[in-house]
Amino acid sequence: MSLLADLDPGTSTSPAPDEFTARFAAALDDFFRTRPPVDAARELVDELHALVLAGGKRIRPAFAWWGWRAAGGEVRGDAAEATVRALVALELLQCCALVHDDVMDRSETRRGRPAAHEAFAAQHRRRRWAGSARRHGDSAAILVGDLALAWADDALVTAGLSPAALQRAWRPWQAMRTEMMAGQHLDLRATAGRDGSLEGALRVAALKTAAYTVERPLHLGAALADAPPDVIACLRAFGQDVGVAFQLRDDLIGVFGDSEVTGKPVGGDLREGKRTPLMALAVAHATAAGDHAAVRTLSRCLGGAPVTEELVSAARALLVDLGAVEAVEGHIDALTASGLAALDRADVDEVARARLRRLAVRAVRRHG
Repeated sequence: MSLLADLDPGTSTSPAPDEFTARFAAALDDFFRTRPPVDAARELVDELHALVLAGGKRIRPAFAWWGWRAAGGEVRGDAAEATVRALVALELLQCCALVHDDVMDRSETRRGRPAAHEAFAAQHRRRRWAGSARRHGDSAAILVGDLALAWADDALVTAGLSPAALQRAWRPWQAMRTEMMAGQHLDLRATAGRDGSLEGALRVAALKTAAYTVERPLHLGAALADAPPDVIACLRAFGQDVGVAFQLRDDLIGVFGDSEVTGKPVGGDLREGKRTPLMALAVAHATAAGDHAAVRTLSRCLGGAPVTEELVSAARALLVDLGAVEAVEGHIDALTASGLAALDRADVDEVARARLRRLAVRAVRRHG
């Protein structure tokens, strides 16, 4: 039986639901409400705010909060409130990544609504403006992402953290931003260079997703609480493994997910030609089996040509038949087990440990 089947996040051993989600939502609303007037860029602000309000799992702030709590951070008090406000930076950093990623991948939708570049391109066409609607949409979306990144720094610096806490937080925050950009760059290079290796795909997953989704948020929260180096090391090891498992689950959702849940078309990753570990495993299995027809079919999804509904269906079937889906599920199980073992080695608050276990399992079991 799968490890994840044995780890039910709803069991009686899990901590009672906390109020962090509501506190964070209030901090996010307060951040937007208190921004200085930017009338010249009102459309950019409105688009960014709409993306934030459209949903999202808030997984990065949640991991950071429980990293703070695991390292002894208090639930209440001035430091706790400043920490909640500081974690708004993580959601804004995520919005920057999403908007820019959608431009690069030519994604049409995000969180059930038109992607930012599509929304601005549609506005250009409606108003019959001069020039290229696509170029206008891309340019405006890049500015939305830039605004999100700038405001992410603002959220951290103006949260009310003590000078010492801000100094401790700055190192993981700097690393997180750089690693996110580096991962995206490697992703672009892999596509351009036709790198279909499993090693390359996993490296992209580790930098582009794992680092800024789980590992560095945990590091940030623990640093704010002034955790000792050994605790930070265990939390980062936990976050690295769970973060890669999160991306592997995302790869499965990107091919087999329900569009009603994901807010994106079925088989979106196949249409975008993403070189994921899932695809790398499938091609490797087909090559090892001498199944040249399967290799050709999968390669058509990676070649940059338009992907039809028939090709999506054929590729989805091959991913199952070649054992790639089963192999990825096995990797998710192994990484989750390894991550939880690292967490168990950490000398942390037991309530926080239970909550982090619950968050990890939910992250790698999700359907969208």
